[in-house]
Amino acid sequence: MQTLVLTVVLTALVAKVITEVWLIVLNMHEVRQRQNAPPKALREVMDEPTYRRSVEYTLAKSRFGLFGEVYGALVLAVVLFSGLLPWTYDLLGGGPTASVWREGLYLIVVMTLLSLPGLPLDHHAQFRLEERFGFNNSTVRLWISDKIKGLILVVGIALPLLAAILFLIDWIGSWWWIWAFVVFFIFQLAMMVLYPMLILPWFNKLTPLPEGELRQRLMALADRTGFRAKTIQVMDGSKRSGHSNAFFTGFGRFRRIVLFDTLIEQLSEQELEAVLAHEIGHYKLGHIPKMLALSAGLGLVSFALLAWLLQNPTFIEAFGFRFAESGPGPAFVLFALLAGLFTFWLSPLMNRLSRKHEYQADRFARENGPGAGPMTSALRKLSEKNLSNLTPHPRYSTFHYSHPTLLERETALSIHDGDSSA
Repeated sequence: MQTLVLTVVLTALVAKVITEVWLIVLNMHEVRQRQNAPPKALREVMDEPTYRRSVEYTLAKSRFGLFGEVYGALVLAVVLFSGLLPWTYDLLGGGPTASVWREGLYLIVVMTLLSLPGLPLDHHAQFRLEERFGFNNSTVRLWISDKIKGLILVVGIALPLLAAILFLIDWIGSWWWIWAFVVFFIFQLAMMVLYPMLILPWFNKLTPLPEGELRQRLMALADRTGFRAKTIQVMDGSKRSGHSNAFFTGFGRFRRIVLFDTLIEQLSEQELEAVLAHEIGHYKLGHIPKMLALSAGLGLVSFALLAWLLQNPTFIEAFGFRFAESGPGPAFVLFALLAGLFTFWLSPLMNRLSRKHEYQADRFARENGPGAGPMTSALRKLSEKNLSNLTPHPRYSTFHYSHPTLLERETALSIHDGDSSA
């Protein structure tokens, strides 16, 4: 049985890597075929030099992605099959009599160590690839500071959460996973409120949008659509990247609208109104609770599966652990490492739902904002400023695009029934 477990895991790992490499190569081939000129319908989006630079940017990211996929798979294979995980567990004193804090610390230490091989890739992406195309505004000092802050947050937040979940295993017994899911889901809801108030300001400066015509326009839109936001804030995203975004956080009276400063610089007031109308559309159309419900369902299934694995000696023993001498830590670590090999195949379904929501939010923005024209021009500007890939391969976008392509969104905005499920 242990051989079967290892065979399944190795097969899943190889299948994922081969599929990812195949998708990236397909996408690169598609981009190269159209590298001289964009589709006729999109020739007004970028001039020729900008379009060729977007092609160069897409190909550079793709080549880096190819290396990252293979490199990441090799690191995971070494971690899983070298005996490193049980050796670390013994080193940290884990076991059936170990405290929940020690078991939780094992999870934190392992996941932190596993992030180390990815640091050179992250550094290269930020200070070589993004720098080359003019998007990087960060410094090495800021980059290091972000990593240290992230580690502090993991220890300060994730460790108590893990300890609480591990405590439930001993306290409640076989049905612990239901209550663990409840604790985890409440934690998620709490973070939706606390993140913008306590965590986000630790990384970025948030300031109220100044009084003026733009604020009046956006607040009028919020009032008109019944989206009662406590405030509109501007985030200094430009200190790290030239990319732009807009989002809202929290719920109820804790709801806040956040605009990147780069977004305000790149778009007109009417276009910003259209973008905000799109974000409000997600809220008014119930996309947030729908995605929360879906996340809750998947979370409950995950905890149930984890509970089953905890009772299965073959699972952890296949990777070198001794079941009789182990607490729940090894099963938790292995589950965290292996989950992505299997949830990867759900990406097309999740992306299909996400794209459907994007079409619906676009239609909401067209009907309740300044109209299809400003929404279209905003999408075009953002595609140009971000050097977006205008011609992704359909199979690649199925797995990796949570949003429709620019051409798909423009087509949907230009017809009466924008709720396309294509």
